[in-house]
Amino acid sequence: MGRLVPKVSGLSYGGDYNPEQWPEEVWPQDVALMREAGVNLVTVAVFGWAWLEPAPGAYTFDRLDRIMDGLHAGGIRVCLATATASPPPWFSYAHPETLPVDADGRRLTYGSRQAICPSSPVYRQAALALTEQLARRYHDHPALALWHVHNEYACHNAYCYCDTSAAAFRDWLQRRYGDLDALNAAWGTAFWSQTYTDWAQVQPPRATPTSKNPGQVLDFRRFSSAEHLANFVAERDVLHALAPGIPVTTNLMTGSCVDLDYWAWGREMTGPDRLVSNDHYILAEHPLEPPAQIAFAADLARSLAGGPWLLMEHSTSAVNWQPRNLAKPPGQLIRDSLAHVARGSEGALYFQWRASRAGSEKWHSAMVPHAGTESKIWREVVTLGGHLRALAEVEGARTEAEVAVLLDYASVWAQEAPNQPSVDMVAFAEIQRWHAALWRAGITADLAPPDGDLGRYRLVVAPALYLMDDDATANLTGYVAAGGTLVVGPYSGLVDAYDRVRPAPLPGALADLLGIRVEEFFPLPAGGTVRLVAAGVPDPADATDRPGAGRPGPTEVAGLLGADATAAVWTEQLAAPGAEVLARYADGPVAGAPALTRRTDAGGPAWYLGTRPDDATLGRLLAGIAAAAGVRPVVPPVPGVEAVRRRHPDGRSYLFLLNHGDQPAEVAAAGTDLLTGDHHAGSARIPARGVVVLAEDAGTTGDGR
Repeated sequence: MGRLVPKVSGLSYGGDYNPEQWPEEVWPQDVALMREAGVNLVTVAVFGWAWLEPAPGAYTFDRLDRIMDGLHAGGIRVCLATATASPPPWFSYAHPETLPVDADGRRLTYGSRQAICPSSPVYRQAALALTEQLARRYHDHPALALWHVHNEYACHNAYCYCDTSAAAFRDWLQRRYGDLDALNAAWGTAFWSQTYTDWAQVQPPRATPTSKNPGQVLDFRRFSSAEHLANFVAERDVLHALAPGIPVTTNLMTGSCVDLDYWAWGREMTGPDRLVSNDHYILAEHPLEPPAQIAFAADLARSLAGGPWLLMEHSTSAVNWQPRNLAKPPGQLIRDSLAHVARGSEGALYFQWRASRAGSEKWHSAMVPHAGTESKIWREVVTLGGHLRALAEVEGARTEAEVAVLLDYASVWAQEAPNQPSVDMVAFAEIQRWHAALWRAGITADLAPPDGDLGRYRLVVAPALYLMDDDATANLTGYVAAGGTLVVGPYSGLVDAYDRVRPAPLPGALADLLGIRVEEFFPLPAGGTVRLVAAGVPDPADATDRPGAGRPGPTEVAGLLGADATAAVWTEQLAAPGAEVLARYADGPVAGAPALTRRTDAGGPAWYLGTRPDDATLGRLLAGIAAAAGVRPVVPPVPGVEAVRRRHPDGRSYLFLLNHGDQPAEVAAAGTDLLTGDHHAGSARIPARGVVVLAEDAGTTGDGR
């Protein structure tokens, strides 16, 4: 595999650079400070449309010429944006039909950003014209290293319900279904007298007196993701045609965005002259701890890329858009950035280079903060630049994972529809929670679509797979038949690709594979919990109690559950005619019913967890199942320490050790710390809130099985 950004040697470092916000005499100071910090790549003109095209068709590039030339003279490469994420006021004023309309019929106005209907042909024509002008002018500029299309697609305008969108939606549906009979069947329009007799009657799921048709809502979300993607592909193809050899990307938001089907986006962002990039911002009020949030977002970005990717944006400290914007304590800036690098990023870029003096993001942290260079942030920015230079040899190494966590965006969307059994069954959050449980156990995991290639994984977990199409069903069945270990969470396999309930027995797509039958759902009231107990501990001499490959016996399961295992949100009246019952409910509405089952006669073990255990219990269960499947933590776990390995095809490996605790920690490992030059023989000491990156000694990575 070649270098991700061919014109940048080593790991990329920098961020969004917005010199148009500052007097021109500041620009040379910026370049000098960038060199001091070790910056080698900056993103320019993300929101530059207004000054690049101040009037229709009147393009002005004199300032951008000087910016590009100045950065080149300073030895800094440029990721040049197409500036199409935020049309200027003159455009929106002249073309009000391009402004988005919400589900209540209100046309939103300009004055912030992304005031765009994604289906607007007028917007697309103007965006492509600007993209073409930029490509023709700068395709051979020596500073140009990367193209950045748009910015954070669907961050603020995921859906538009205007007449233009309605017409585009009908066209999309006609291509998908062919005729109205197929559409009516897919959406179940016989219910509530919703049958369509003319395509003109079909609308987006605008505001209605009560619940909208779930199939209609699901397809509109599919359509909207595809419309945004079509805009990206259109700009990308212009850049490929006019500036061949320069990679193209756009910044995804894997940790928080569920409005786009990123698997479809990943397919369009991988291949020749393109790459996956990602933005990530820690959410202060998220139920997961910040390092777990980072791990999920980075692992998903890596999975979309199929290998190394690029961190396009994150923050040096506080952001500006949360109710409470928490600053990062000393050391976290460096640790957060290197956590992304550990999980496959080929660098660390920020929003933004210099803090803005005006506008909505003036209190968003930056590499050069309002406090200037006499600040904690600047000192850590400079230190991080040195670290990234020291880690240059890591470039191209791949992060290792033997576990896959399944994520299907259509399933997440379908489960978000109204009138579900419980509003507390939030699919994306549960997927993140299971990933975090593996992370706490020291296990690195990929994300994967349920119809993807799963053969290389020892363990596949499906925390929330409410919707399953036939391809996914066949894929999971084949994975288990080939000996893989599968763990499925509750409320899975119930509906088909159109959000129609599958025929009995439930869960229709998984009943036979798991050897279970769900008779009835028993969701719990808000705050309600139930206790879980092992189904029984037979005589240790009984052969059925001896664990096999991927098969902890009942005694082991009892140990994993512990004496105080609880679950919340969800229970089911479950029968297990073709599976072992390993845990039951001790109380609650289905006391005595199976809560955890395992089928072992279909190939590999297929587990079903019919409830949502507390975090500690979930962690013990997944760690135990993983161990039985032959999955080991990267190093023996140490509380507060995150360990991730990247490896080159030639066998050179790098162990990232990140100490999130307030005390020094010792980890069993051997190698030379690339950040300090110190050699560690058998044990590495990691400072409190610090990072050690070992170029591991040959033969010490514990890979023998």
